[in-house]
Amino acid sequence: MPHTALLRKMPKAELHVHIEGTLEPELIFRLAERNGVALPYASVEALRAAYAFTDLQSFLDIYYAGASVLLKEADFFEMAWAYFERAAADGVVHAELFFDPQTHTVRGVPMETVITGLHRACQRAHAELGISASLILCFLRHLSEEDAFATLEAALPYRHLFIGVGLDSSERGHPPEKFARVFARCRELGLHLVAHAGEEGPAEYVETALDLLKVERVDHGVRCLDKPALVARLAAERVPLTVCPLSNVKLCVYPDMAAHRLPELLAAGVCATVNSDDPAYFGGYLLDNYRAVFDAHPALGRDAAYALAANSLEASFVPAEQKARWKRELDAVFAAA
Repeated sequence: MPHTALLRKMPKAELHVHIEGTLEPELIFRLAERNGVALPYASVEALRAAYAFTDLQSFLDIYYAGASVLLKEADFFEMAWAYFERAAADGVVHAELFFDPQTHTVRGVPMETVITGLHRACQRAHAELGISASLILCFLRHLSEEDAFATLEAALPYRHLFIGVGLDSSERGHPPEKFARVFARCRELGLHLVAHAGEEGPAEYVETALDLLKVERVDHGVRCLDKPALVARLAAERVPLTVCPLSNVKLCVYPDMAAHRLPELLAAGVCATVNSDDPAYFGGYLLDNYRAVFDAHPALGRDAAYALAANSLEASFVPAEQKARWKRELDAVFAAA
C-alpha cells in the first residue's frame, strides 16, 4: 500500500468538489453570526450530529440549510479560501470547483456576488498557494430546465469567470434528458460539459448523459458497472469518471469502503479519478479519500496511486502543455519515492 506521504506529495487534480459542500460547521456558525442568520441547530456539535445521512436527499436538506449563511461576496471568498488551504496541504495542483448559483439567487443573493467571491479566491489560490483553479456552474436538476436557462442567462455577463456547466442535486426522477436543450445551448457557447450520473440513478443515466447531453466527464458514474458494455465504452473512449469514495459510503451507495468498486473501474481501464464531493459533510478532503481507498483495498499499490493521480491530470480542463508539466512532476515524485 502506498505511504501517505507519497499520496500527499503526488501532484493531483480535484475535479468533483462542491464548494458549498466544503462549509465546515465552525464556518457556518461564524458566518451565521456575522450575517444574522438563524440556524435550526443550537451548536456546532448539534450540527455535526445531524450528519447522519441515509440517502442523497437527507444530505441535501442539511446542505441547503448550511448554504443559507452565504450572503456576501466575502462569505463566498472565505469559504473557497478555506478549501484551497486544505487542498494545498493535500497536494492538489489543480481544482475545478462546482458551484450552485440557484441555491443562492433564490435567496436574493446576486449572481455577481457568488461568482466574484469565488473567482477572487481562485486568483489568490494561484498567487499564494500555486494552485490552478477554475469554476464550473452547476444546474440543480430538481428544478426546471427553464430555471436552468434563466440561470445561464444571468451568468453570461461573467462567462469569462467560469469554464463549464454541470448538473447536480437529486438524481432520482430527474434524468439527464430533462436538461438536453440547455446543455445544447451551453455547448454552442463553448462551455465544458459535465454531469452527475450513475450515483443513485441507473447506468442508463450515464449513457444518456453521454449521448444526449454530450458530456466530456461523468461525475460519480459508478453504476456503469451494472452494464459491462458501458464500462468497455468508457474505457475505450477515455471518458473520465469523477468518483467520490467517502461520499459513496456516507450516502449508502456502498455499505462500506471495502465494498467500493473503484478497483474494478481501474482494472477495466476506465479513467477513474478520486475526489471529495462535499468534504465537510462526508468525512474527508481529497487526501482522506485516497487514504480511505488504499486502506480498505490493500491489494491496490503504487501503480494504482500513480494511475489515479495521472487520470486526474488527464481529465482536467487545462491546456495539454500544463498537463504534460504536471505529468513530469508526477513521474519525478514516483521515481524518487
